Amino acid sequence: MNNNKKGTELLPTAVDVLVVGNGPVGATIAALLGRYGVTTLVVDKLHEIVLMPRAIALDNEALRILQLAGLSEDAFEKIVIPEVKMHSPVLGQFGRANTEGCIDGHPKLVTFYQPDLERAMRGQISRLKSVTSLGGFELENLVEESDCVVATVRDQNGHSHSVCAQYVIGADGASSRVRALIGQEFEGQTYAEDWLIVDARNRHESAIDHIEFICDPRRPTPHMPAPGGRERWEFMLQPGESREELESPESIARLIAPWINPQELEIERKAVYRFHARCCNRFSKGRIFLAGDAAHITPPFVGQGLVAGLRDGANLAWKLAWVLRGHAAPAILDTYDEERRPHAQAMIDLAKLMGRLVMPKNRIAAFFIHGLMRMLALTSATRRYFEQLDIKPKNTFRHGLFVQHRRGDKLVRGSLFPQAWVRNMQKQIKLSDDALGDNLTLVGFGVDPLSLLTTDQIVSWEKMGGHFLEIRTRGQRSGGSCDFIEDMNHDILPLAAKGTLVAVRPDRIIMHHAPGFDAGSLLRGCRDLLVSEDATPDSISITINEPPRLRA
Repeated sequence: MNNNKKGTELLPTAVDVLVVGNGPVGATIAALLGRYGVTTLVVDKLHEIVLMPRAIALDNEALRILQLAGLSEDAFEKIVIPEVKMHSPVLGQFGRANTEGCIDGHPKLVTFYQPDLERAMRGQISRLKSVTSLGGFELENLVEESDCVVATVRDQNGHSHSVCAQYVIGADGASSRVRALIGQEFEGQTYAEDWLIVDARNRHESAIDHIEFICDPRRPTPHMPAPGGRERWEFMLQPGESREELESPESIARLIAPWINPQELEIERKAVYRFHARCCNRFSKGRIFLAGDAAHITPPFVGQGLVAGLRDGANLAWKLAWVLRGHAAPAILDTYDEERRPHAQAMIDLAKLMGRLVMPKNRIAAFFIHGLMRMLALTSATRRYFEQLDIKPKNTFRHGLFVQHRRGDKLVRGSLFPQAWVRNMQKQIKLSDDALGDNLTLVGFGVDPLSLLTTDQIVSWEKMGGHFLEIRTRGQRSGGSCDFIEDMNHDILPLAAKGTLVAVRPDRIIMHHAPGFDAGSLLRGCRDLLVSEDATPDSISITINEPPRLRA
């Protein structure tokens, strides 16, 4: 309803979901909930967007989630990064990651300016009728009752207000008040090293076009471009150096002298940070959930901090919506932690490994580590492991809200359904996620799913929030009655036999797939996952009575 309004007159007393924190993760969660029609309140201590760049990298999965939340490709500016290079002062370039090209319709790696992303997402929220966004409110307390959570928030005048929410999401950052209130402590380490982050502006003609890591044990330095003529350097502080000393204009000019003439240096931001590698032992407690930095903190060496938070949001939002809309039992919410925490921890572990490569302790360690990396690049298998990003943990779940995978299938249950360019019935070319919409979708490979189901099965699927979609090869037409798309470049159809049915969750995870003749078994499997034995879609309390609508 409102985009971070100032004042208490619009503070609702009861909502379906309260989101604490209106940063990029909290705002994206609110946008997703709004698209699903969930009555949502977002509160934040601040009214305005912090006009300082913080996160700087997004991968193809993150861009796909932003697409899912309603952002168009040009909603905010990005720089596509073709490669990441690792340099040693002794051995030269010893490692490289090929980030050129696209996966699932989006670039593998981009840099961005965080205030631009937050502004775009808040604009998306403002068009969603079921979402209210308010600044100037700080969370004081949470009391979980049998059927809701009562949150006490304090406004900027010191007055306290109560909000009753069916569920609460803490997306309030590394110093999360929500996390403290539910007693979920971080596990993990704080690196002993502090880093100076320097963002320079007016580098339109001079900035590099890739990301480089200067892996010098004397002063490790990641270096990258950003939109708007920006460029970033991260300098590790040496023992005995103070924050005040390194943040001085003279020190910054000296550090950046290899790249910029001090007379041409225009600093947009300078700040000293201590990087963390930490994760909660559980991402939820009762009706309260943690997302983003409130649940896990990833060192920046693989650019996955914000990406992990966006994955949290995509995974959690639809599950809350399905419970609130009566399509699923509350038990499915347990799978949020089950699915997300192992992958978040795997990304933290990868970032810690990359950190050891970027900041070796001494010259001897650097020589052996970087020399080994260079030797590994001599063989095609190990070179591909690093260069083609095979080292990056795949977003594939071992356990969760899906039927267990069968070895040998190209479509992996518990992993992302591929996205490709398609043509719809109106002859529009678009990405396939836009055709899937905001539903649990039964996709027929070269077959109309409705033709394989009885009337009762169709009704049952729709009660679970289900939708139907047929996909055929380019140029073919459908004689069926459900929505229809053409696979323009034949990217999706080769992954399963003709006549296969695939159940795709709203977050684009494959829930189940089976041959068309086994449609009944597929639907029963999905229903068993979504609905417990003592609840049916008709018996679950429904708090949402109308589908999501966008403001004109």
